[in-house]
Amino acid sequence: MHVVVFGAGSLGSLLGGMLARAHEVTLVGRDPHVAAVRRDGLDVVGVEEFRADPAADTAVPEAADLALVAVKSGDTGDAARALADCELSACLSVQNGMGNEVTLAAELDCPVLAGTCSYGARLEGPGTVAFTGRGEVVLGARAGGPSPVADGVGEAFDAAGIETTVATDMPTRLWEKLAVNAAINAATALARAENGALADGPGRELAADAARETARVARERGVDLTDERAVSLTETVVRNTAANRSSTLQDVEAGRPTEVDAINGYVVERAAEPVPVNETLTRLLRLWERERDAR
Repeated sequence: MHVVVFGAGSLGSLLGGMLARAHEVTLVGRDPHVAAVRRDGLDVVGVEEFRADPAADTAVPEAADLALVAVKSGDTGDAARALADCELSACLSVQNGMGNEVTLAAELDCPVLAGTCSYGARLEGPGTVAFTGRGEVVLGARAGGPSPVADGVGEAFDAAGIETTVATDMPTRLWEKLAVNAAINAATALARAENGALADGPGRELAADAARETARVARERGVDLTDERAVSLTETVVRNTAANRSSTLQDVEAGRPTEVDAINGYVVERAAEPVPVNETLTRLLRLWERERDAR
């Protein structure tokens, strides 16, 4: 299978490197990272250590069997337009936040699958990605139900040693992932802390409250997600990725815009009743973004 990874940042590079052990892979991203991979290969360090040799470019190839989209949620529209010129058999989003699959499907003439990913990754520098936490990729039809396309993608991921589940309940799975992201990302970014800081004490309480609020909004939207399930999933991810610096923390440290509007802000906008923890986290990150722009 030829996989084009659109968004060769931390997670995209890790998954692309793992896929390259069994498949033809093209990483699409920015220099100097892309140039380093093209010149010397991709070094994966941490939980597993190996060198992969994917192709790497700043432009999308003419054709591929699968597009794996790993860009920030705010860049999904640009990704969709860039991939529209690539002949694809399928597309899979492993992005944070909600609504990305709808944006991709509006531009692409191929099945668009929904996915979640709990692997931990961090770019160490051009050509090197740290594998900071073992997790799982869950994928399936974005509307739910069986999907032969999803089955084929799942088999390809399994062949590359990626822990993968093909699910028939992706709408629920996406809300589960949103609960985990709402619990972890903003809190770790604002505290400038690794995920493990949420394992006990006030961090654990804050994360659990954000997860419970998200579960309640999911139920308001017709998704059967219990508070207990949302909190349990959050605690599992915190434990498995304790050394990871969340994507939102990495954005804050790099002075980049965050994905708060597609995570905590998404919960706030769709809540029928107040969600004070998510509201506060959203406001604080938006305040940081405004002050960053002002500076």
